[in-house]
Amino acid sequence: MTDHERPIVAVLGATADAPPPGIEPALDLADVRYAGNPDEVAAAIGEADAIFSWGARRSWLEDTFAEAGRLRWIQSASDGVDGLLFPALAASDVIVTNARGIFDDPIAEWAIAAIVAFTTGLHTSVVDQTHGRWTEGRRRDRVAGQHLVVVGPGPIGSATATRARALGMTVEGVGRTQRADEVLGEVAGPDGFHEALGRADHVLDALPLTPATRAMFDAKAFDAMRPTAHFVNIGRGATVDEDALVDAIGSGAIAGASLDVFVEEPLAADSPLWSMPTVAVSPHISGDLHDWEEAVVGVFVDNLRRFVAGEALRNPVDTEAGFGVG
Repeated sequence: MTDHERPIVAVLGATADAPPPGIEPALDLADVRYAGNPDEVAAAIGEADAIFSWGARRSWLEDTFAEAGRLRWIQSASDGVDGLLFPALAASDVIVTNARGIFDDPIAEWAIAAIVAFTTGLHTSVVDQTHGRWTEGRRRDRVAGQHLVVVGPGPIGSATATRARALGMTVEGVGRTQRADEVLGEVAGPDGFHEALGRADHVLDALPLTPATRAMFDAKAFDAMRPTAHFVNIGRGATVDEDALVDAIGSGAIAGASLDVFVEEPLAADSPLWSMPTVAVSPHISGDLHDWEEAVVGVFVDNLRRFVAGEALRNPVDTEAGFGVG
């Protein structure tokens, strides 16, 4: 692509007055147009060669996708792409890329913090503090020697597994296929899902949301866990049947949960999860470092350079499977 053939890029969910932070280098590479609300999308994407989905909802693009006659590439501002993909996009030849790699380590640290807090009883101390209770005489377990089952052995699951092993934990994974993994060791396929859950002290849900994973953690899954098990979700809320989770904790089928994602966000004020003493509710911020926005824009700018040069793009998404593949 020559200098006089600059591509047109539509940035959805931002304006020229409030652009994504750090996007200035993109202005030297492309003609950047903004659509800050759904009414502006059709005009912005009509001639667009590429889209940066910054703060837009899926419906913005889905409702106007037929207008995007020149579109060849979409960059997502998140790792998960369930909030972007729709059937017509998945069936098209438009390349989709995501922000894979930006959030792996921060989310893994959050997951490990949740595991350590639950095991040491720190979560109980926080609850007791709010009631002014001094509960001496409690006993706790060691993190070392406990077993973590990672369901969704992608980069975030692997980053968590690495840290868990450093703490002396044992780890196994559950994925789409049975295999051996350099980081996770043995990874069971779907047929081994419930059996693996039965071995866990902690279960990490690091799943993307796809038709195959929706409500994968249902009553049967929670019944397969030990009464002492701790469930951690940093994947997607809708991979969990939340009513089944509430029932499992309330009945003592599992010991508790640390949750950063939910079926509906913000979590409804009347959700029982707010008041359950062994549940930690976090507002979908496990990967939100102070500079995460600049880092995500950096991925977009790097990919835009590659796009202009005709090179392979970073972080391609398998649009039919519904998640990133590299």
